[in-house]
Amino acid sequence: MTDNKFAATGRRKESTARVIITQGKGSFIINKKTAKNYLLRDTVLQYASEPLEATEMAAQLDIVCIASGGGLSGQAGAIRLGIARALILLNPDLRPALKKEGFLTRDPRAVERKKYGQPKARKKFQYSKR
Repeated sequence: MTDNKFAATGRRKESTARVIITQGKGSFIINKKTAKNYLLRDTVLQYASEPLEATEMAAQLDIVCIASGGGLSGQAGAIRLGIARALILLNPDLRPALKKEGFLTRDPRAVERKKYGQPKARKKFQYSKR
């Protein structure tokens, strides 16, 4: 892209995140809020920023994310994948390190659909013998 902006998309469960990376001072903004204020739980914030810590580029890059759909955990997973993909656009030499850590794999797990004749996806109605 132009102006040294690198954009990528990440998805997880029902969530989608568009991530834009630029050279900067290390700001991390999600939906016009700081990452700490948006993701609330430290574990979720740490999960979302793992690719930056693995490549030691957190202080050199400004990250802007637009996350939608799902919950905070799913959005954090989408942001994590988007950041990893954008880092590869920024520097293709980071690909082996990110791939080894598993940051480039899209997590395919999603909610199983509810089946008819059952109260939930796998739960069955109580069996009555008499």
